[in-house]
Amino acid sequence: MTSSSNSEPAGEIRTVRFSDALEERYLAYALSTIMARSLPDVRDGLKPVHRRLLYAMRQLRLNPDQGFKKSARVVGDVIGKFHPHGDQSIYDALVRLAQDFSLRYPLIDGQGNFGNVDGDNAAAMRYTESRLTEAATALLEGIDEDTVDFRPTYDGAEEEPVVLPASLPNLLANGAQGIAVGMASAIPPHNLAELCDALVHLIKHPKATMAKLVELVPGPDFPTGGVLVEGRESIIEAYKTGRGAFRVRARWHSEKLKGGGYLVVVTEIPYQVQKSRLVEKIAELLAARKLAVLNDVRDESAAEIRLVLEPKSRNVDPVVLMESLFRQTDLETRVSLNMNVLDAEHTPRVMGLKEVLQAFLDHRQEVLLRRTRYRLEQIARRLEVLDGYLIAYLNIDEVILIIREEDEPKAILMKRFELSDVQAEAILNMRLRALRKLEEEGIRKEHAALTEERADLKKLLKDEDRRWGVIAAQIGEIKQRFGPKTELGRRRTEIGDAPPDVVVPLEAVVEREPVTLLCSAKGWIRAMKGHQEDVSDAKYKEGDRGRFALPAMTTDKLLMFATNGRFYTIGVDKLPGGRGFGEPVRLMIDLPNDQDIVALYVHQPGRKLLVASSAGRGFVVPEDEVVAQTKNGKQVLNLAEGEEAVTCSPVVGDSVAVIGENRKLLVFPLEDLPEMTRGRGVILQKYKDGGLWAVNTFNLADGLSWTTSGGRTRTETDLTAWIGKRAQAGRLPPKGFPKTDKFG
Repeated sequence: MTSSSNSEPAGEIRTVRFSDALEERYLAYALSTIMARSLPDVRDGLKPVHRRLLYAMRQLRLNPDQGFKKSARVVGDVIGKFHPHGDQSIYDALVRLAQDFSLRYPLIDGQGNFGNVDGDNAAAMRYTESRLTEAATALLEGIDEDTVDFRPTYDGAEEEPVVLPASLPNLLANGAQGIAVGMASAIPPHNLAELCDALVHLIKHPKATMAKLVELVPGPDFPTGGVLVEGRESIIEAYKTGRGAFRVRARWHSEKLKGGGYLVVVTEIPYQVQKSRLVEKIAELLAARKLAVLNDVRDESAAEIRLVLEPKSRNVDPVVLMESLFRQTDLETRVSLNMNVLDAEHTPRVMGLKEVLQAFLDHRQEVLLRRTRYRLEQIARRLEVLDGYLIAYLNIDEVILIIREEDEPKAILMKRFELSDVQAEAILNMRLRALRKLEEEGIRKEHAALTEERADLKKLLKDEDRRWGVIAAQIGEIKQRFGPKTELGRRRTEIGDAPPDVVVPLEAVVEREPVTLLCSAKGWIRAMKGHQEDVSDAKYKEGDRGRFALPAMTTDKLLMFATNGRFYTIGVDKLPGGRGFGEPVRLMIDLPNDQDIVALYVHQPGRKLLVASSAGRGFVVPEDEVVAQTKNGKQVLNLAEGEEAVTCSPVVGDSVAVIGENRKLLVFPLEDLPEMTRGRGVILQKYKDGGLWAVNTFNLADGLSWTTSGGRTRTETDLTAWIGKRAQAGRLPPKGFPKTDKFG
């Protein structure tokens, strides 16, 4: 056994803080994720795994005109040579490149089961076959002509391209999705012909406005079609900043039936929506009675998508039916735009549409320069050989004699005719048949043609305007190959207008049924079926009791006024059923724990409410103005420190009765109260001690009514002694007024 003293040292051991070591390693991981995994390159629009897949398939000669090979063979080559990761992740990337519902211009031609729009997975890699498409060959075109840099692979055994030459703008054409550490990328696909038009326009007009570019590229073009319903200004802003979102709706039409009925047929669904999950969601909403105007949904899809929606009644407007579905299902989605990419210096940053297009053009300029220099080098080498051939033809007899008689003919030839090593080697390797006169003429013609081509290429290197013309011509060729005249090139996503403001009645999404709302003193709320006249037998949690009970319909909205002066709104259809004790209302709204509910009403549009605080201040507010759109409610009554809202009641009649904690009653005209939407209000009644207890509105001619302790209703018609001006102190109430100081 070897002693420890003779063993090799383990390496340098350093003492570092754990936090510093963790930070250093996490930063290295984050950079690796950003640079080598998740974000696409702005030049070819590919992540490393996709680039390696295409390059490996090219090495396997899986061209569009060649036969297919098993996907497992491709995945094996990629793992072994370029990408040492799990086979399933690489196969998943290959599958996506072959799905015509995921990529606008698929880069891999798949044979076999590569999944479908329903969300079904592809078959195992041993069953499927693949090869490159024409679009992929356009990305790889010129890769052997020194157009891009190469770097060693992970094991140093081979080399791989840093980026592809990319003769088509793949980043925008096919889009990209990626999540890195602290950043993400989301780029939807676009129409290639429109991108080509925008690129050519940008070449001719480098200072082109975003409005003009959006005119040429009006929006994404998804492989699954659909209708883009985003406003033009929003689209321009999204493309200008590189961040935004696009609203996409399903394409649909109605089919008339005998008897006046109709069916709605959906033929295209939004991008990246699974059809089977969409149908399940609609069925779930039907079962939950959240789609009151829809009777049934059927999936009659075959090669083409066909979702059939059957309305409950032929009187239902199909636009209203679809609008209700757009709001509740993925028949309408928002597709994100976040053009966070790696630029030519491998720096991640967010680019706008113009920057992305310009980056592609700059890449094509660099590819053209490198390709031209490579061609010049090839021509120079060939001309050197041809010059040697011409010297040999001029001195053919002497050349033959040297070759026949000399032991070292190469050195003799080089010295005798001042040939280079390359020329001498080429002459020695000539075949006898090349000594014909006809071959000499061919060499002279080739020499002249190459000389002319060399001069032309040198001029090209010096003329930037001409280079841009060549690039524009190349882009024109791409448009011809993949343009609107081809089946692949026609625009699939319709550019629609912003959706109209269609009013969808609540009855269209919720079945209208009678319920009775119960809310306990501790804030547990529920909705019992039917209008219950007697709820005295309703059960509550131990230590709790009933507080509010009122009839409603499932299509109603419930208004709650709290001690913090805020109104909260809940749809009655969102309340728990009558079984059990219900749920705490605080779970449904953002009501602070130290606040309580003051009043609860079923919303009646057009009605007015009187709200008041403990300080005796209040005002009248239109009920339509207090309906809140969020869980944290709407602040209506502003409160000073130490105050709280104590009352809220519907406005009826022409007079106001207010009573304070000092048991002083005051009656004054309702017209003395202002109508406001928010504020502290005006003083209702003046107090030396205590504050406001209750307030009510009534018709002075009918008198003021209240419920006695015995449960009877008493009405006082002669209120002369209590009528005064707003903000006065008032007088003690009539005899028999309840000690609770509440109006009934």
